[in-house]
Amino acid sequence: MKKITIAIDGFSSCGKSTMAKDLAREIGYIYIDSGAMYRAVTLYCIENNLINGEVIDIEKLKNEIDNIHITFKLNEKTGRPDTYLNGKDVESEIRTMEVSSKVSLVSAIDFVRSAMVDEQQAMGREKGIVMDGRDIGTTVFPDAELKIFVTASPEIRAKRRYDELESKGVKANYDEILDNVKQRDYIDQNREVSPLRKADDALLLDNSNLTIAQQKRWLLDEFNRVIELNQ
Repeated sequence: MKKITIAIDGFSSCGKSTMAKDLAREIGYIYIDSGAMYRAVTLYCIENNLINGEVIDIEKLKNEIDNIHITFKLNEKTGRPDTYLNGKDVESEIRTMEVSSKVSLVSAIDFVRSAMVDEQQAMGREKGIVMDGRDIGTTVFPDAELKIFVTASPEIRAKRRYDELESKGVKANYDEILDNVKQRDYIDQNREVSPLRKADDALLLDNSNLTIAQQKRWLLDEFNRVIELNQ
């Protein structure tokens, strides 16, 4: 069976990563979390004092970008890939609110996006992948056979993020998360390089009121439809 490329874009905390991971596992494709890559760069900036408040040391980051190596390794316990930054497992660290509050600033930098896009395109050269992010269907894989754009209300997304953190034992504040969600939406949609937008040929999925089962069924139906068209 001919393999395709699946691009899933959308707003933060829409559950893109979870749906992409589940879909990849269901159909036997490789999953790549592009957002984790930008989070890893952000973590590197925080750990190396390249961020002061809302100000990033652009020149220093530019000099060090080639030393930032991001890889994914399958976690045998979860059956999902974990993110590694320069050989260290940082899957938990990149999901904190500290990183979430800075990632849109870092991901808006042109040379950071260029470096990550190059890596993402190399990862997807052989097809048979599911990749989620903000610009996968518009910039990384504009020729992807299946493009999906996911949305949900800011309040619902904030609640999902809050519940996720609480389930991990991380103390969270709903109002702070909601503010972060809205701020990230604005930055993502208004940055100069690869702003968040729905590709013209992407399918819109508003999962505000969908159950996980309904969402999975919809994704599989669309995958099977596109596969039939591409055989």
